[in-house]
Amino acid sequence: MDNQEHDSAMSAVQNRVRELRENRLMTQAQLARKAKVALRTIHSVEKGMNCRMDTKRKILLALGLRFEDKDYVFPPVNGRRSPEPMDPRPTH
Repeated sequence: MDNQEHDSAMSAVQNRVRELRENRLMTQAQLARKAKVALRTIHSVEKGMNCRMDTKRKILLALGLRFEDKDYVFPPVNGRRSPEPMDPRPTH
C-alpha cells in the first residue's frame, strides 16, 4: 500500500469530511469560509484530529447536512475499529 492509499484508508476510518467536501467540489478554503472556521481547522479535521462538537456542527451545516448526520461524517470512537477477537483457548 503506498502513502496515498494509506492516507485514503485512514481518512475513511477517521471521518468523511474530505470525501464529502470533494464530492461537493469545494476547496478547504471554501468549506472553512462557509463553516466560519479557520482553514487550519478544516485541514486538521481532515487529517483526523479531534474537534469540538460546535466545530463539527458548523462543518456539517456548511456541507449541507443536518447535525443528526454527525455519526455518518464523524464515526463514534468506538465505531472506528472493531476490538481484537478473543482467543477461544482457556488461559489456564
